[in-house]
Amino acid sequence: MRMKTYVVALDVGGTAMKGGLVTSSGEVLLSDRRATPRSEGPARVVEAIREFIDDLAAAGDGPPAGVGVAVPGLVTADAALYAANIGWKDVPAAEFTTLDVPVRLGHDVRTGGLAESVVGAGRSERDFLFLSIGTGIAGAIIVGGTPYGGSAGWGGEIGHIPVLPEGERCACGQIGCLETYASAASVARRYAERTSRTASTRPPASREVTPATAEDVVSLAMTGDRDAAAVWDEALEALSLALASYTLLLDPSSIVLGGGLSEAGPALFDPLAERLQEKLTWRTAPPLRPAALGTSAGMLGAALLGLQAAGFPDPGATWKLDVLRPAPVP
Repeated sequence: MRMKTYVVALDVGGTAMKGGLVTSSGEVLLSDRRATPRSEGPARVVEAIREFIDDLAAAGDGPPAGVGVAVPGLVTADAALYAANIGWKDVPAAEFTTLDVPVRLGHDVRTGGLAESVVGAGRSERDFLFLSIGTGIAGAIIVGGTPYGGSAGWGGEIGHIPVLPEGERCACGQIGCLETYASAASVARRYAERTSRTASTRPPASREVTPATAEDVVSLAMTGDRDAAAVWDEALEALSLALASYTLLLDPSSIVLGGGLSEAGPALFDPLAERLQEKLTWRTAPPLRPAALGTSAGMLGAALLGLQAAGFPDPGATWKLDVLRPAPVP
């Protein structure tokens, strides 16, 4: 049977799912985004993934050649074994779609790292770290041009490196994890907690605190808000400590930063590069680079997985950035 020319690709995050139809030549035929119904339980998330994949496939011209899905947690090509943030356990790949086509799963961040390695910021490099700073924090260790998952699939869990041993307890149960201080969710949470404490010392009429996103916190820090600046300073310090340890262990040629919080731009990259170099007193720090694929890295990596599952040789080798512009759903 002749292989079709496109696959369904889906990147499942803690708060949102990004999906699309991607051809073997790297053209994004259409793309869409939906909320991840995490609060409704793991079974509902699996159902929502099936619905999203079905809807994407229905918008294509004939059945897809394959499906690639990037998911959080411990994962193999054939099953989502465990994800604390979503709550599922031992979900076979076939549960994520009703389509009778090959399916391949991948760890969400390693899948994004794969895309950056094949066609993005790490295309010319064999060894680098792809760090995604979003709802949580995780890394993809690229060694010899290939994502390295470790002996049991836990490689790259940089978000749970303890950077402050006397610090806050993380949701994972450890103390002082990087993710507790520097993820987008934690930056917003810690600002809310700090401003709530500040507001409690003010007159009653001025105690109301407006909820802020991580993007808001960074913007406020840049304009001199003391609470926001303190929270952002702690996030930068935690990140620089973790990246210094990573650099000394694996000596990457560069560190590629992706995820929603990476879009803070110079507010993140400039002070983080300076702090990282200060901690590496006897050697030059690796350059920090923005992810070339932005928040589309996971979805495009899922497309590569789908093409692998469908049997396409060396998927992504001919892709160019100028054709990787997500198109809207018609």
